[in-house]
Amino acid sequence: MSAGSGCACRISRRRLIGAAGAAGAAALGAAACGSQDEGPEPYDALRGTVVAQTSEIPVGGGSVVIDGKLVVTQPKEGDFKAFSAVCTHAGCTVQEVETTVNCLCHGSRFDVATGEVRSGPANRPLEELSITVDGTDIVLDEKPPRGGQGS
Repeated sequence: MSAGSGCACRISRRRLIGAAGAAGAAALGAAACGSQDEGPEPYDALRGTVVAQTSEIPVGGGSVVIDGKLVVTQPKEGDFKAFSAVCTHAGCTVQEVETTVNCLCHGSRFDVATGEVRSGPANRPLEELSITVDGTDIVLDEKPPRGGQGS
C-alpha cells in the first residue's frame, strides 16, 4: 500500500468509529427497553426498611422515593399506600405526586388510592406494594403478599 491510500477494505477510520458508536448506542437502547421481568426491582433492595415517615406524606397526595423507584401516598388521613414508581406506559419513573401520581414523560396520571390509570397513554395500573406503618415509620414489607402484589 502506498502512503495515503488507506485500508484495502476501503472504509475510513471515521466511518468505522461512527459505525461502532452507532452499534453501541443501539445495544444500550435495546437494554433500556428490556423486559421488566428481568432481575429484581429497585424497591426490592429496600424491603424490610423504612422508606418514609408518615409526616413526609401529605394527605391526598404522596411522595416519590427515588432510590427505590416507589411512590408512597396518603389518600385519606392515616391511610398509606405504596406503588411502583415505574410508569406502565413506557417505563419512565413517575416524577410527582399531587392529587394524582404523575408521569411527566408522556402525561399518564394514576389514582393515589388505587394506582389505577386516571388518564393515559398508560393503560395498566401501577403495581401496588405492601407496606406496614409502625408508629411514624412506613416500612416496605419484607415479602410481597401471596400473588405478588399489594396491600
